[in-house]
Amino acid sequence: MNRIDFQEIAETRIREARALLTAGFPDGAYYLAGYAVECALKSCIAKRTREHDFPEKKLVNDSHTHDLGKLLQLAELKDALDAVIGSDPAMESALDKIQDWSETSRYQRKTVQEAAELLKAIEDQTGGLLPWIRLHW
Repeated sequence: MNRIDFQEIAETRIREARALLTAGFPDGAYYLAGYAVECALKSCIAKRTREHDFPEKKLVNDSHTHDLGKLLQLAELKDALDAVIGSDPAMESALDKIQDWSETSRYQRKTVQEAAELLKAIEDQTGGLLPWIRLHW
């Protein structure tokens, strides 16, 4: 997979999450919304790999995770996000909601409100994480 693949998957997963929420399936919406962020961050990590360069084994191994905090660091975006959070309380609130997501969310029941809040935290144009990640992928 390459950077563009991850971008396309991120966009597809967020659309699927919206559709599931609209159809009354908040569990799946919550789960797929988190995967949209994961794929977006993996796109940023892929951007760091230069064409024809053999990637560092540690970066490759560490990138095979669902931990959004770890992916944020591997994408080298943590400091930039911290700077934005310092001046944008909406972004801080969004990140707090997003950090609760993990791949084990697939085993959890979520309410419509929980799923809607996560989707808003991810895709809101004023404080959502995905619009900010798109600036870096």
